[in-house]
Amino acid sequence: MYFEIQGPIEDVEPIAIGSSIRELSRLKKQFGAGQWRKLKGTATVKLPNGHTRRAEVHSYEAHGISKRKMKIKRFID
Repeated sequence: MYFEIQGPIEDVEPIAIGSSIRELSRLKKQFGAGQWRKLKGTATVKLPNGHTRRAEVHSYEAHGISKRKMKIKRFID
């Protein structure tokens, strides 16, 4: 990742579950089968240049396969 999460991810809510995830086949090939969910939440992130900002982050997770493929969608501050 090109950023670090500083503290907890807040206001987590599911965006898509199971077959409604566009990248489901790629996730299954790369990480294995599971009940995949796409989540969004807000977190404080530390960028490579050293700045700390508040951002909306999206991630994928499955039962028994923890969080994978986390990305920043937009900055909130």
